[in-house]
Amino acid sequence: MNASIPEIFGCMVFNDKVMKERLPKEAYDAVRRAKDEGKPLSHEYAKSVASVMKEWAIEKGATHFTHWFQPMTGITAEKHDSFIEPFGDGEVIMKFSEKSLVKGESDASSFPSGGLRATFEARGYTAWDPTSYAFVKDGSLYIPTAFCSYSGEALDKKTPLLRSMEAFNKQALRILRLFGNDKAKKVTPTVGAEQEYFLIDKEVYEKRLDLIHCGRTLFGARPSKGQELEDHYYGAIKSRVSAFMKELDLELWKLGVYAKTKHNEVAPAQHELAPVFASTNLSSDQNQITMELMKSIANKHGLVCLLHEKPFASVNGSGKHNNWSIATDLGENLLEPGDTPEKNAQFLLFLLAVIKAVDEYQDLLRISVASAGNDHRLGADEAPPAIISIYLGEELDAILNAIESGKEYFAKEKTELKIGVSVLPPIPKDSTDRNRTSPFAFTGNKFEFRMVGSSTNIACPNFIINTIVAEELRTFADRLEKASDFNAELNALIKETIIAHKRILFSGNNYSAEWHKEAKKRGLSNYKTTFDALPHYADKKNVELFAKHKILSEQEIHSRMEILLENYCNIIHIEALTAIDIARKEITPAVIDYQGFLLDELKLKKDYGNIPCGLEENLLKEFANLAEKFRVSLDKLVVDEKKYKTSWSNFNKAKYCKNTLLKDMEELRNYADQMELLIGKDFSAFPTYEDILYSVKY
Repeated sequence: MNASIPEIFGCMVFNDKVMKERLPKEAYDAVRRAKDEGKPLSHEYAKSVASVMKEWAIEKGATHFTHWFQPMTGITAEKHDSFIEPFGDGEVIMKFSEKSLVKGESDASSFPSGGLRATFEARGYTAWDPTSYAFVKDGSLYIPTAFCSYSGEALDKKTPLLRSMEAFNKQALRILRLFGNDKAKKVTPTVGAEQEYFLIDKEVYEKRLDLIHCGRTLFGARPSKGQELEDHYYGAIKSRVSAFMKELDLELWKLGVYAKTKHNEVAPAQHELAPVFASTNLSSDQNQITMELMKSIANKHGLVCLLHEKPFASVNGSGKHNNWSIATDLGENLLEPGDTPEKNAQFLLFLLAVIKAVDEYQDLLRISVASAGNDHRLGADEAPPAIISIYLGEELDAILNAIESGKEYFAKEKTELKIGVSVLPPIPKDSTDRNRTSPFAFTGNKFEFRMVGSSTNIACPNFIINTIVAEELRTFADRLEKASDFNAELNALIKETIIAHKRILFSGNNYSAEWHKEAKKRGLSNYKTTFDALPHYADKKNVELFAKHKILSEQEIHSRMEILLENYCNIIHIEALTAIDIARKEITPAVIDYQGFLLDELKLKKDYGNIPCGLEENLLKEFANLAEKFRVSLDKLVVDEKKYKTSWSNFNKAKYCKNTLLKDMEELRNYADQMELLIGKDFSAFPTYEDILYSVKY
């Protein structure tokens, strides 16, 4: 790498610096207004942007352009068109019009719509999102876009996020004005999404049909060494993984992604990448880029990147900690407590808006992270439970308790850690510890939403967070704007909100059985599975919330609920079919071979006379007993899978998947995994957990 990182960073992005250098001043100012104030871009200025963007992209090696969007499939979509246009007799010119920039068309019937579009109603539109920068990758100009139907309904994940950011900005500015802040013109929710993932050797991956089809192992006994010694966490990075990480960083930096931190995670073969904060929209786009590049770059290194939330049973799964905060266009973090948070009424009001929002819309937060994959991870003593609660830390808990009781708060004196080694410098002690078991934890000047799954598009949880907090800010502003005595009303509002919503605050161990009992007493929801949570998407209060802030119509809500249910069903049904295939075609032949081997050994010893053969007899008896239970379980899964009807409603299919197919697969796996622990290495049906998790050896 000859060029320096500052020179490389963003070199493939049509960012603000490039636009300022290349666009006419009037066009650049118009783009900034569109980005900062939501003002529409005129035909004239769009034409200017398209012309300059094309020339810049061609210089970067682009021959095509694509409207890059995020349909409800959970991944991105792209259709590539070349810049060439016929010119003269057998010649071409490179052309890119303002129409090509601003609007595209796609077959909307080929993407999930949840009933919004009939199969014969095919037309859908992609619309340029000027708040997220275009970039060049693999010889194409990528233009971030929203995706909507012919009749205007949102068919993607970006549109609700953009709507929620506008709603949040509107309500947050109302609060700032009440505190005399007339300088801030925009308030933006910001996010830094920590991405966890597994890397395994490609050759091993290709021998596991379950990983190929499902992204997770449907069979596999616990390895003799997993994560018990905690030696992998923050351990030395292996050379193959390091080479992958180095290339990933470089490619992300070229695309303007603020990749900051990389390290080994807790489980063997597990790693993490963390970026610097950006606006929720930009961060969402960049996280999609990150996941795509992780997969493609891993392949170049003979590796496979697994983004499933629980690819391996008995070891930690992967999440995506969603660090959410609030920033003004003047650079102020509105969740920064300051040195005296007890006297910072503006901070306390924004803090309480989040607390109230999380309490009143627990169901929506659970829904925002709901998936078949994440169901395996949540509540598994590695991730938060399905019960939503907030951790604030000792200092903020004490402040809120003092306000509630009407007593004066006395701040603890800042202390330093004394390690007992004279050569080490003193370490200032933070005012609060961290709680890694909390689903929604305050961590200094941001909230960390720890329930998000590793494969989740973060647009989903963030448009929910933006919307529910915007609603609470609205209720606060409505009340305070009418107050004859602002300070008295503010103090009353803060105290009332603490009393009404303190049930959502919990600082203890979220894994404990005691907390589950306590949460039930407090009336907190506990939707353990996706099936349990999703029907609440269309609850009356949620429909009213999204309609009030113009985020989603009732029809759009129902469509999303149907899409999520259908995806849940499809994933589990595919897993059931894959489990049957593996059990029949791989495990059963291995079982027969091993039993035959044991019988041969037993016969051989008996033929020789008085040779002890208790080991073979006991092993054969135990193994044959498990094999018979495995056969019965397999027969049950086969019969139950045939009962699954695609003509059922998504709700009924999901109910059957949860109550029948998942249980059948779990029982089948139990017997298969017990047999795996007995079977000889030479008779293994496929690579074991040891083979997979330790496949990258250097």
